[in-house]
Amino acid sequence: MKTKVAMMFGGKTVEHEVSVISGIQALKAMDTDKYEVIPVYMTKENDMYTGADIGKIEAYKDIPGLLKRSQRVIMVNDGGRVQLVPYPAKMFGGQKPVSIDIAFPVVHGTNVEDGALQGYLKTVGVPFVGPDVTSSAISMDKFITKAVLKEAGVPVLDATVYTMADYEDPGKIADDIEKTFGYPVIIKPVNLGSSVGIGVAKSRDELIDAVDDAFRYAARIMAEHAISKLREINCSVLGDENGAEASECEEPLTSGEILSYEDKYVNGGGKKGGAKGGSGSKGAGMANLSRKIPAELSPEKREEIRELAVKAFKALGCCGVSRIDFMIDEEEDKLYFNEINPIPGSLSFYLWEPVGVPYSELLDRMIQLALKRARIEDSLTFTFDTNILANAKL
Repeated sequence: MKTKVAMMFGGKTVEHEVSVISGIQALKAMDTDKYEVIPVYMTKENDMYTGADIGKIEAYKDIPGLLKRSQRVIMVNDGGRVQLVPYPAKMFGGQKPVSIDIAFPVVHGTNVEDGALQGYLKTVGVPFVGPDVTSSAISMDKFITKAVLKEAGVPVLDATVYTMADYEDPGKIADDIEKTFGYPVIIKPVNLGSSVGIGVAKSRDELIDAVDDAFRYAARIMAEHAISKLREINCSVLGDENGAEASECEEPLTSGEILSYEDKYVNGGGKKGGAKGGSGSKGAGMANLSRKIPAELSPEKREEIRELAVKAFKALGCCGVSRIDFMIDEEEDKLYFNEINPIPGSLSFYLWEPVGVPYSELLDRMIQLALKRARIEDSLTFTFDTNILANAKL
């Protein structure tokens, strides 16, 4: 009997469209001899839909039309079995509930990748692929991630966080950043990915603009020193906190000082250095990015990066596939952790194929890791008998 997988993508996030691409990529690569896959599209209001066209990328040119011919569903746990139940229910002629064995979120960004969706799935009671609630939340908060990894001995750049209360006086923020970091400085939303809202400032005017832009997307932002002579190197990790392995390394090719949203998802097609099977195809997600695979590194530096990637992954308690982005300061020849993508664009399949792991096998191993976690959790005790309510009086 095939395992029924709810492949979930979209959601209330600025990375909604990227998630749709990543999700449908994964859907197409699944081993259909082993898995029955049900695509589940989450709208920008987080409503869930299934239907014949939900797994077709061409259908997303007209999302309102797609939703009209699709069925909205909700997740319901009925006797320990989770079902996708049509909503609102119809008395006659409606679709029947569909039972699922596991959920596979292929989602990016706030409200979906940050533990919110994972908490919902855990509450409903369905096993799910990828990081759990805690590791998702920590990994999507860049400042907390730095604190955890600094304690674990992973090299990170120091940073300062600013809130909306600080933003009442942008001039004071600018004064503090100039005093703490000087120029150049990089400004980031604390909890976003895909380079959204990130800016490098080399003057006070640029700094004010970068702070304004970052606060458009997040209630907390952070500042850190911007490395002038920078190389970005990325590496993916597969496994869980008990055991993990690293992929090949890549060097993204940027059009500016930092890797932008456009570099990742818009401008990459057809450029030299693109991943096999990815470059040149519009709508290919992170696989569309121009890159060098493998990155041009000495054997020693490659292993250092791969070992640090595994160390960071395990310290954060991740599960499934994540991508860890590093920075090399070429002036000082120092390596720093930059950020982790707990559910990376395109699930970083293009970094696993060079080390002999085809996409279908990668997805299968991610599902098996999730089922292993579910078995461990099922063996733990979460309740115990007590008579406290029998004698309770208010």
